[in-house]
This record gives sequence, structure tokens and C-alpha cells, in this order.
Amino acid sequence: MKNFLLTLAMAFVINSTYAGEGMWLPLFLKSLNEAEMQELGMKLSAEDIYSVNQGSLKDAIVHFGGFCTSELISDQGLLLTNHHCGYGQIQSHSSIENNYLKNGFWAKSLKEELANEGLSATLINEIIDVTKEALVGVTDDMTTAERASAIEKNLTAIKTSTIKKDYQEVSIRPFFNGNQYFAFLTTKYLDVRLVGTPPESIGKFGADTDNWVWPRHTGDFSMFRIYAGADNLPAEYSEDNIPYKPKHFLPVSTDGVEQGDFTMVFGFPGRTQEYLPAVAVEEIVEVLNPAKISIREKALAIIDKYMRNDEATRIQYASKFARVANYWKKWIGESLGLTKTKAIEKKRSFEKGDCKFLFKTSDIEMKSKKEKRKK
Repeated sequence: MKNFLLTLAMAFVINSTYAGEGMWLPLFLKSLNEAEMQELGMKLSAEDIYSVNQGSLKDAIVHFGGFCTSELISDQGLLLTNHHCGYGQIQSHSSIENNYLKNGFWAKSLKEELANEGLSATLINEIIDVTKEALVGVTDDMTTAERASAIEKNLTAIKTSTIKKDYQEVSIRPFFNGNQYFAFLTTKYLDVRLVGTPPESIGKFGADTDNWVWPRHTGDFSMFRIYAGADNLPAEYSEDNIPYKPKHFLPVSTDGVEQGDFTMVFGFPGRTQEYLPAVAVEEIVEVLNPAKISIREKALAIIDKYMRNDEATRIQYASKFARVANYWKKWIGESLGLTKTKAIEKKRSFEKGDCKFLFKTSDIEMKSKKEKRKK
């Protein structure tokens, strides 16, 4: 199957496992990636995916709580996200008498949906390339501290001068280790309610044994709903709030898929370590991951001991245990994968020879840079 991964990190990015790798930002899809994607079977246009002036896919992909992806799947603000993404909220509503973690929960009406203090849902209104403005006055001979100070002043000026509506927020994120900067104009909704969750026998099937493993058979989903004020704009929780009406939502299809179908996954967060040098990958495998794995193994053993002895404690610590275990398992798999694929050796080989073809710098400029590094 032709696969694309479109991630959105406070930015959206596409990463293809079939052809063309790297971070593909939605605002550049039309000029850089649309033709290739359509050759692979995509029937959408770049404008269908990212548009500022009309509803598009970006308006259906929501940054859930600042840490996960969710998708709007109805014109009534219904959100679909992972079970583990809603796990903290499910746990907060659970008790020994009403153990929603264990038994699941389904609201049978809007009135039964459960409010979640502090939970938000953020939509991207526009992404703006502000690299030129962010790097004004920045020179190659600056120290790291001088560069950071100059950029920080520029970013403050950009935020101040960006035209936005009262309910919108502006954040600026660096990409490619500070070589590019993008401003994100966003709208954050503050009333997000739990609609439903399957029991843990479905939502956590396989638990940590299957986590970060492919294929995985868990029913890893939960459902929430965004609520808004009467004007469809963000509002603090109120019984008078109404379901949010999105510019666009993803209709659920029952047609299924066929071999060769184009598929695209669109979500948060957008970041990559693809360009780390061999020495950095080596540090991850030999120093950083072993230390982080060891610390979490000890923490998990302590928490697990007390969770097994008391049901109330198990409920109270379920979300914290899951968060710690999630990264513990991730780093174990990451180290295993990098070692089995000989990633460090491949990086070193690439840096010695192949990477020279990526540079468009002239031989004279390359030689000058090498001499500066020696000094």
C-alpha cells in the first residue's frame, strides 16, 4: 500500500514510507509535493488539505490537549482520538464505584458528557513562514548566545506585529535546528467533554507488551466533543455552551480499503531526528536511552507494587504509570531498531561520502568552511 505520514506539530508534516522522505509542511504542498502525491493515487488537491480561505483537512485535525492528535468526525464537534491520549481524563472521572478505566463509559446524551478541567483542543488557522524576519541581523560569526538573543528579540517583534483576532493565539516554532521558523495562528477551545471510551480489555489490549509493536490489535480510541459559545467561538465551560460546528470534518466511510489505495495520516506532533549525525545517534543508543530506561524501570516497579495492592491506588496512578511505561517501551524499541539496522554505521558511511552530493555549495565555499572549522 502506498503510505504517507502527514504529521502536524504545531505544524503539519508528511513523511512517506513509499517514496520521498522528510518533513512536508502543508503550506508548501502545492508547490513541492502535490504532483508526487497525486501520482501515488491521491485524489485530493493541496488546497483540499491546507487552505486559509476555505474549509480543508487541516480544520478537521485537532491538537488534543497539547500532546496528541484528534480528528473531528461530525458537524457537532465530535472528536476521535487515541485511548491513551484520553487516558488521563478517563482516569480522572473513575472511582471504585464507577471504574470507567476498567468498564468503559458512553454518554447516552449531550447532558451525560463529562467536562474536563484544563483540557483544550487547538485548531490551526494559518501557518506563516517567518524565517526571513526571525533571522534579521543574525550572522555566522555570532556566538550561540548572541544568535539566540537576536532571534528571541525578532520573534517577540513578529508576535506583536502579527494581525490576529481576539480569540486567536500566535506561537512561533523553529524547524531544522533553527534554520527555519514558522508562525502558527491558532484557536484554542477550552470546553472539551468526554463522550465515550471502551473498557480497558479493548482500549489497552496487549498493554505494554504490544505497545510500539507492529501489528498491534488494541482498540486504541476514545471520543470527546468540543463545545463553544453561542457564536461558535472558544468559551470557558458552561452548561449553556453548544457543540462546536467545524469548518470541515472527516466523514466516516464503511467502504473499507483495497490493495494499492493511497493513505495519508495527518497529525501532531511534527518533528524529526532524521538529520542527526552519527555521533548523536551513538549517544542515544549507548548513553541516553540506557539511562532513561533504567530510571523508568525502577519507577515502574515501585508504582506497580502499590497499584497491585490497592484498587483505589491503581486507579489514581493508572495515567502516570501509563505515561512512564509508554516512553520506557519506546526507548527500548528505539535502541533495538537502531542497533539491528546498524544505523550508526550507515550514518558514518553516509557522512564520509554520500552526503557531499546534498550540498550545492561551491568547492571554494566548502573549502573555506572547512578551514574555519579547523581554526
